[in-house]
Amino acid sequence: MSLRINDTAPDFTANSTEGEIRFHDWIGDSYAIIFSHPRDFTPVCTTEFGAVAQLAPEWEKRNTKVIGVSVDSVDDHQKWKRDISAFASAPADFPIIDDTDLTLSKAYDMLPAEFYLPTEGRTPAHSATVRTVYIIGPDKKVRLSLTYPMSVGRNFAEILRALDAVQKTDGVPLATPANWVPGQDVIVALSLDDAAAEAKYGTLDKKLPYLRFAKDPA
Repeated sequence: MSLRINDTAPDFTANSTEGEIRFHDWIGDSYAIIFSHPRDFTPVCTTEFGAVAQLAPEWEKRNTKVIGVSVDSVDDHQKWKRDISAFASAPADFPIIDDTDLTLSKAYDMLPAEFYLPTEGRTPAHSATVRTVYIIGPDKKVRLSLTYPMSVGRNFAEILRALDAVQKTDGVPLATPANWVPGQDVIVALSLDDAAAEAKYGTLDKKLPYLRFAKDPA
């Protein structure tokens, strides 16, 4: 069964470039983002982890921890980090998990419908869809997931925007419209009638009976 929104993110203990990680303990009271990759020393993934490194101040600002997963060893990860840092001109100081046995990839349903890992001649194509993003809340629930094919580099401006939207709407009767960015109007949930919505969020911009905008309560 696939991992769904609002499922509890599977807990695990794994080796990483920062030592042993006990995932739920590591998250603590923060948000967390898992970025997974099919193999170290691959071109698209190097640019992506470089983008993660460059965004370190943005993750910190949002009380969000980031962690990488790749189906290679910690030793390989440490060597790959040097390439990532050199390419990005930023330190890759986030942990990368050793998932050589695919335990985490299987727990998080990251693998293709059919996959195998030959003992010799393994290539990234054998674990091609280990290219998933999970945003996880402080309560350890999955808030958002994205999966990309091998050939499509992830848009980290969009991942950051999605994180902002998740945090904006988490636990409150709000949603964000298409293409929303912080500071723009938000949508008030239908669980509030007009009077309750205006009492909570001020004057509404009523586009349709079921589509009511309010100023971003930043």
